[in-house]
Amino acid sequence: MVGIITASNAFPLPRKRNLLGETPKTPWKDDDMRNRNIHIQVWLDKKEAEHLQKMVKRSGLTREAYLRQLINGLVPRDLPPPDYFAMMRALYEVGAALGLIAQKAHALGEIDAARYDEAVGEYRRLVRDITAAVILPEKR
Repeated sequence: MVGIITASNAFPLPRKRNLLGETPKTPWKDDDMRNRNIHIQVWLDKKEAEHLQKMVKRSGLTREAYLRQLINGLVPRDLPPPDYFAMMRALYEVGAALGLIAQKAHALGEIDAARYDEAVGEYRRLVRDITAAVILPEKR
């Protein structure tokens, strides 16, 4: 329930993710991390808080990351289906295998290199377009 703070929801663990579905590494102070030292407090009514919580949960981001994307003019997308990341890993494996085949084919001269390179380029565009359509936030 939104609005009631208990011991179990006072400090929820963030649900962070990156494009591969992995938890990103924690940056150190010496890394290229921005300092966020300005605190902004916003009061919401129950309906607004529930709507915000629903949208955050659908995105799979933390509430703070969700709001930062909105502030930066991006609309976070919903969390992709669970099998999306497995399918993308399989596509990347296929791409790696295509790369190995291309190396061998170019060395042996047994394949139409231009046609093969065109197919690999199409494969890469497909992976990029799928990622943009499912994962990356939309610009407003």
